[in-house]
Amino acid sequence: MSSNTTAPPSGSADAGESGLSRKGLGAGTVGLVGAVVIGISCIAPAYTFTAAIGPTASAVGTQVPAIILVGFIPMLLVAFGYRELNSAMPDSGTSFTWATRAFGPYIGWMAGWGLVAATILVLSNLAGVAVDFLYLLIAQITGNDSIAALAANPVINVVTCLAFVLGATWISYRDMQTTQKLQYVLVGFQLVVLVVFAVAAFVGVANGTAYDASPVSASWFNPFEIPEFGMVAAGLSLSIFIFWGWDVTLTMNEETKGSASTPGRAATLTVLIIVVVYVLLAVALIAFAGVGTGEYGLGNEAIQDNVFFHLSGLVMGPLAWLVSLSVLSSSAASLQSTFVSPARTLLAMGHYGALSPSFAKVHPTFFTPGYATVVSAVVASGFYAVMRFISENVLWDTITALGMMICFYYGLTAFATVWYFRTQWFVSVRNTFFQLVFPLLGGIVLSILFVTTLTDSVSPDYGSGSSIGGIGLVFVLGVTVLVIGVVVMLVQRVRRPAFFRGETLRRGVSDGAVDEAANLPE
Repeated sequence: MSSNTTAPPSGSADAGESGLSRKGLGAGTVGLVGAVVIGISCIAPAYTFTAAIGPTASAVGTQVPAIILVGFIPMLLVAFGYRELNSAMPDSGTSFTWATRAFGPYIGWMAGWGLVAATILVLSNLAGVAVDFLYLLIAQITGNDSIAALAANPVINVVTCLAFVLGATWISYRDMQTTQKLQYVLVGFQLVVLVVFAVAAFVGVANGTAYDASPVSASWFNPFEIPEFGMVAAGLSLSIFIFWGWDVTLTMNEETKGSASTPGRAATLTVLIIVVVYVLLAVALIAFAGVGTGEYGLGNEAIQDNVFFHLSGLVMGPLAWLVSLSVLSSSAASLQSTFVSPARTLLAMGHYGALSPSFAKVHPTFFTPGYATVVSAVVASGFYAVMRFISENVLWDTITALGMMICFYYGLTAFATVWYFRTQWFVSVRNTFFQLVFPLLGGIVLSILFVTTLTDSVSPDYGSGSSIGGIGLVFVLGVTVLVIGVVVMLVQRVRRPAFFRGETLRRGVSDGAVDEAANLPE
């Protein structure tokens, strides 16, 4: 793999008064449908839901659809904020660029760090899941259960994982058209299987073959029937994980046709499609298996790590392997599409002088951020390989700690919306809601979740139950990642003072115009 620096230096003729400027990405290569498909891919609904439905059913019983709808609200509110910022500043740096423009370089840098750290660490998790399901699928097809156990062998696991990452990196390194073509196939297959699975579950309920058939009730959609507020809070925390990833549509804004409007519409459409899929699956699974703790009940902890797999034989019969293949394609598709976000954020940080200029390299043929993509892959692979051999508990607790960083950078971006548009709040009723009320509420909810997660994770019982000095490992890991971000930022402050003096990307406030967008390619 090779790449050349084609991005213009900060302060070039392309830069406007704000400092926003072009980076050399392939303009107009992604349409609305492509952006939505990549957004869905990044969320990975099959992989996410198979692990989330069981614990949620244990917490709130049959009100799972209600908690999904409640959890969907803060995501939608934040998505509105992203849409507004993108309309004014369609820049691939998204949270980094927007928080810098609203609050200055230090908060902007940490917003970028939160996004990059979260997505790079999730990459390793997705690759690990793909490995598990690959051997599970082969065992299912061949009828040889011993093959599934190969995933537990650290050497085989890591080698297979690195092969997945290498393949995903190569596709991400190439042009966005290749990414779109792959995602159309993987996401399309995934959604078809999920819908077929839901329909088959309803058929099982109707013909009496369901494990614990339950009639669908309107009460399943009523959040006020959840007896305790703590359960609602748990559901909101869940939403951070099951909806996270939609913002990838915004990081492609410089490559999207209609960069000022299409990414925002794609983000909103992605969130809406995902909530429909989740509610459909939740209703189908509760109707088919119930929420009890019996052998196949959703409340049975023994099946909660992978509900689709354990129920697939009952629901799909001889076609059960399609469900495993769907989850495998879900994690593999997400592994590839998740590269989009950190690579483009690192590109923007290098471009504006917040990181080494090497990160500003764009491939002269493919027009992708080649250097940033490779660095993301190397870091994710190294982290997974080391942690797999040291401690699986540390690996999974780190993934759990990501919730803090997701709340951190989503919340900062929501507040950046409010502050950047502060002179426009009352220009129109629309502005009042979309630039003040909605993002402010979304930011407050995410801030509460951030503090709640931080507080709860102090307990040694949180996550895997591991602790250091009596303090929960999830808390230690989450705070450590954030502190490392502060240290790296201070080092960059010494080495690259221009960005931190606001010379390359300037702090500003919206005047209601979209002149920054005019500096960027269509």
